[in-house]
Amino acid sequence: MHALIMSFGTRGDIQPYAALAGALARAGHDVTLAVPEPFAGLVPSGGPGTITHHPAGTTMLRLVQDVMPELSGPRDALQTLGVMTSAMRELNAECWAAARAARPDVVVHHPKTLTGPHIAEALGVPGVLSLPLPLFTPTREYAVPLFGSPRLGAWGNRASYAFNRMSGIMYSRMNNDFRRDLGLRPVRRLADPLRNRDGSPVHVLYPYSRHVLPVPADYPASAHVTGYWFLDQENGTTWEPPARLRQFLEAGDPPVYVGFGSMGFGKGADERRDVVVRALRHHGLRGIVATGWGGITPVDADADDILTIEGAPHDWLFDRVSAVVHHGGAGSTAAGLRAGRPTLVVPFLGDQPFWGARVHTTGAGPAPLPPRRLAQGLAERLGDLVGTAAYAERAAEIGTGIRSEDGLGRAVRVLEQVTGTTEVPEAGR
Repeated sequence: MHALIMSFGTRGDIQPYAALAGALARAGHDVTLAVPEPFAGLVPSGGPGTITHHPAGTTMLRLVQDVMPELSGPRDALQTLGVMTSAMRELNAECWAAARAARPDVVVHHPKTLTGPHIAEALGVPGVLSLPLPLFTPTREYAVPLFGSPRLGAWGNRASYAFNRMSGIMYSRMNNDFRRDLGLRPVRRLADPLRNRDGSPVHVLYPYSRHVLPVPADYPASAHVTGYWFLDQENGTTWEPPARLRQFLEAGDPPVYVGFGSMGFGKGADERRDVVVRALRHHGLRGIVATGWGGITPVDADADDILTIEGAPHDWLFDRVSAVVHHGGAGSTAAGLRAGRPTLVVPFLGDQPFWGARVHTTGAGPAPLPPRRLAQGLAERLGDLVGTAAYAERAAEIGTGIRSEDGLGRAVRVLEQVTGTTEVPEAGR
């Protein structure tokens, strides 16, 4: 088969789909990966299938990285609305250009690429929704994850998933303009994202681990919880750390990792740095602090107990630390737990409170610490993280379970079933 994979966002939104592209190519299938140009370096080598990178969303990504951190309030946001809308339409056009060039047999799309289902319909091929969060499929067992972890009861939990139709309301005009350009009829603003126009169910790939979040008993056959998709499993490459990072790791006990990615967009980054430094030194801990997109500003370069880095591949770094403190993004959570490291989540927005609650519920770390309580609570919560042996033991158990899964292999098999294709045998096999 030839698969078109489309995703947009930060590295955490792209990396799993680059891993999926690699797994499909290893199975003999061809892939077109439509993601922003700055992530071209994540595209793995093909073989025996091919992988083609088609840039999509580069302008939008630049705006998110450069413009959004500078917004100081609603007025600024309104002033940039026109520019953002133009960039979104450009992303839509680039995804359609990728589809026309690829003529795929299946379209796998992250919901941040709004055009996915419309492109699949226009081409007459299956559209497969995918994201590493159980956001779309209603269940009685928990509410829609963007609400955190409220107790709504079985009926309230299922009803909360109506929230997912908000995207159709917010972007109905843009979506229908795009559909008109493709020669398709308009869709209703409250259309069900889990139903195709012919009423058939939309298949959904959920690349997260059942060892972190069990599969609900009421999930339909069209909802596929595969296990995580890790890029390092497919790349077959090794990362060489800077000398100062290797020297720091070799100079003493395994440090604690602290990083909040882009959270905060640079606002309050100095205060977060000071709080982190005080908490680490209060307990006599060595630390590696990742600045990311400005979530934390650098620590004094002369400090010998704390090293500041912009970032490093989590699959490499987390194996070499004693515990992790992060914002609870799906990718960071997956990497920390796969490494078997006790985890403290400081959730800022989106699905982060949900994953923070899951880490605590599984026993792999303390209760999440809201950012507004960072100054008052980090030292105490950090002491709990490193001082409670049960967290490390449970995290190690979960890590063993995650490492035993073949999330990428299962995802490939699902797509083969959806398209009616089979794995291409390697020569001599």
